[in-house]
Amino acid sequence: MKSNQRPAWDQVLVDIVDYVRDYPITSKLAYDTARLCLIDTLGCGLEALQYPACTKLMGPIVPGTIVPNGAKVPGTQFQLDPVQAAFNIGAMIRWLDFNDTWLAAEWGHPSDNLGGILAIADWLSRNATAAGKAAPTMRDVLTAMIKAHEIQGCIALENSFNKVGLDHVVLVKVASTAVVSQLLGLSREETLNAISLAWVDGQSLRTYRHAPNTGSRKSWAAGDATSRAVRLALIAQTGEMGYPSVLSARTWGFYDVLFKGQTFKFQRPYGSYVMENILFKISFPAEFHAQTAVECAMKIHKLLKAQGKSSSDISRITIRTHEACIRIIDKQGPLDNPADRDHCVQYMVAVPILFGRLTAGDYEDHIAADPRIDVLREKIICVEDPAFTVDYHNPEKRSIANALTVEFNDGSRLPEIVCEYPLGHKRRRQEGIPLLEAKFRTNLARQFPARQQQRILEVSLDQAGLEAMPVNGYVDLYVPHEPL
Repeated sequence: MKSNQRPAWDQVLVDIVDYVRDYPITSKLAYDTARLCLIDTLGCGLEALQYPACTKLMGPIVPGTIVPNGAKVPGTQFQLDPVQAAFNIGAMIRWLDFNDTWLAAEWGHPSDNLGGILAIADWLSRNATAAGKAAPTMRDVLTAMIKAHEIQGCIALENSFNKVGLDHVVLVKVASTAVVSQLLGLSREETLNAISLAWVDGQSLRTYRHAPNTGSRKSWAAGDATSRAVRLALIAQTGEMGYPSVLSARTWGFYDVLFKGQTFKFQRPYGSYVMENILFKISFPAEFHAQTAVECAMKIHKLLKAQGKSSSDISRITIRTHEACIRIIDKQGPLDNPADRDHCVQYMVAVPILFGRLTAGDYEDHIAADPRIDVLREKIICVEDPAFTVDYHNPEKRSIANALTVEFNDGSRLPEIVCEYPLGHKRRRQEGIPLLEAKFRTNLARQFPARQQQRILEVSLDQAGLEAMPVNGYVDLYVPHEPL
């Protein structure tokens, strides 16, 4: 007969709750990087508003609904309940696969958590202001971002969800639930309840990220996860119970049902490591395992042009790469939609070799219809370099190396071009910051008139000024003069 005695809380849940409630973030580097992450992530969302495939999903569930003191969605005139606002913000910032990245045993984009964080913080800030109380500040948002990055990233270091068929957005849901619970002021018990609800929820399959089913859900899956986190935290706030052994329960727990009986492993305790080492996508809206390959391809484009050669002169291109690149984005055959193309390393190499660029628009049908792209794709092969794979997992290096060799029809070849660390890596951070800020300026210009751009920049590039600003005041800077 099985015992019905309530078990103790799984230690994994306890560690998350104790960290999010009690750990002080003292790292200046973490806060400085979080500000860069904030502006870059919002900028990516503003760019996504140029794409109807994204904007058709946005707004209230019931058209015309306006929530008093609701959270506002940057770049739009929507004012929504915090659950739907989290979905809107989360979908737009992830849509173009251009926000930050974390690569380890599991991959992901920790800034996806900003959807839930900003929606809840803005909603709380507006209601506090309306009641004449002190409102949360952007310092609170940055702290929540650092902690969400840390929770998602530290679990990802040693635990591969993709190898059991689960999508990494499970970690967005868990991390967002934890930090949103803290922003809402939930008790320790309520926060434990909320996080257990996130684990017990059932999790997204990776079906939509892989051939032959790759599709646009991968662009809104994180928005769905972070909005679900807000919903679960609000449910827990009502006093709804949790499930202490949600991970470890025999037969019915997460480990047995969804993780092949494995328990989670941890490389390091929670601190601020992940935000300090986060990878920024600065140059190209490309799946991150291809970033260095695209950098190499851009150099090849210039070399071909200098030598008077074209793609028709190429007989083969070999990409020497790491195992994760092969597993995720090494893809031949038809590519049916933009989501398919931005997860194909051959496509992401062929386009810059042909055109000397790779933009979000280059994944659209009218560009993909150019027959030269598929002809060149068929000439590109990937081979694993075990040393690249080792360095990819090395916590002191965290490289994402690719090396391209071009062979020509006449038997000659270009010297191999190697890139180990992409622009946006911590080892190239100082080189990348001015370009990241330029990317932000470009994205602001897509949506706002010059005076509004300047006001946003004044606040966003000033660390102290940004941190002191009420959340609703900062979000209001992003409300456009014209409706979406």
